[in-house]
Amino acid sequence: SGVGGVMREARLGDVVASMKNGIYKPASEYADDGMPCLRMYNIDAGSIVWRDIKRMWINDREFADYGLHEGDLLVNRVNSRELVGKAAYIPASLESSVFESKNIRLRLDRTKALPKFINYQLFARGRRHFANNAQQVVGMASISQGQLADFPIVLTGLDEQRRIVAEIEKQFSRLDEAVANLKRIKANLKRYRAAVLKAAVEGRLVPHEAEIARRDGGRYETGAELLERVVNARRMKWSARGKFAEASSADTSGLAALPDGWVWASTEQLSDFITKGTTPSASKLSDGAGDVQFLKVYNLTFDGSLNHRYKPAFVSDETHNFELARSKVRPGDVLINIVGPPLGQVSVIPAHLPEANINQAIARIRVVEPMNSGFVALAMMCDDIMRWVVRRSKTTVGQANLTLELCRALPLPLPPLAEQHRIVAEVDRRLSIGREVEAEVDANLKRAQSLRQSVLQAAFACKLPA
Repeated sequence: SGVGGVMREARLGDVVASMKNGIYKPASEYADDGMPCLRMYNIDAGSIVWRDIKRMWINDREFADYGLHEGDLLVNRVNSRELVGKAAYIPASLESSVFESKNIRLRLDRTKALPKFINYQLFARGRRHFANNAQQVVGMASISQGQLADFPIVLTGLDEQRRIVAEIEKQFSRLDEAVANLKRIKANLKRYRAAVLKAAVEGRLVPHEAEIARRDGGRYETGAELLERVVNARRMKWSARGKFAEASSADTSGLAALPDGWVWASTEQLSDFITKGTTPSASKLSDGAGDVQFLKVYNLTFDGSLNHRYKPAFVSDETHNFELARSKVRPGDVLINIVGPPLGQVSVIPAHLPEANINQAIARIRVVEPMNSGFVALAMMCDDIMRWVVRRSKTTVGQANLTLELCRALPLPLPPLAEQHRIVAEVDRRLSIGREVEAEVDANLKRAQSLRQSVLQAAFACKLPA
């Protein structure tokens, strides 16, 4: 088992006392009052993750064969190619459990190797090694006990193994603390964003036009007057087929009082015809490049921006102009997802995207000029406004759906136009700072992950196959 601090190369099989594939039982044997059966989803980053636990009835003989004990290693033997071979150490604190057939249990000869010493090596190199060596079967990758036994490891004396494990855990503990702090910052940024949006739509972010007019002795256009002007413009610019329909005013029951000069309006009053997209047949969609971008829910965000560079899909000019003509979108249009969860993804089409199209899970709100579409979007992103519509949405089999009728009835606070512009500019200023901080936090979270690998590489510095 190596002498002192000298590292030597070996095979995992050299230190294994036993290997066993997990138990398989039909669905009828699963029960809420049964014993936990750990699946491939319960293995992550070298540890057991206690979530979505399935339980099954287990007798004493089965537990003797498939029970997990402290110091066992659980290795995933069937999964996607990039995930097969992930492993976890079984801690003393784990509830009595068994393991499913897609996993292999390793018990080590502890006179030769400490379980944590081997688990860290599997964490460091296991997934990459097995991704290159697994068999592919019906869309899944699998590894055998023989391949697991051939996994290359390094060995040294038990005292040196203990020292290495202790050093890894000290460094990981520091990284865990740093990651927890970064996640707290992200949570605080989310709360800050919600507070900024709430202040914006309640009139607590910038000076009111009414206050400025009183101070300067001037005249201003109130929200009510602006609403009348927008409703008249809507009538003149109506683009939908069929007879023009007057918009219903907002149902203000249960809504908060607004500042002086503000008024509640329905989204329908502020918009041209509100519609949703259509998804063409798969043969008419192309990935990566094409004539006109076709937007899906994953392109929408929670901060008003459009993530149109993520997994871009396209349709031809012909499909866009004929089959999907009703759901064209253009700069300034406000998009909201109407299928979730989660609901509340709102994005504005940017000026550099001249035309695009949307699928059936997105509604298009084309704000009537002179309304500020940025203000409409930030109002729709506010938690209080979104709760109004979510409470009225339909939920079936875990899926939440907004009807177009709800989108049209959504009540929005309407400040004077000059105030809208100031609010949008101030929200953008504050949230852009938040976005910069969040980008730095995300970069540091990625850095923390790579630092874990650096710690492991330094701990097992020995020439090994990749």
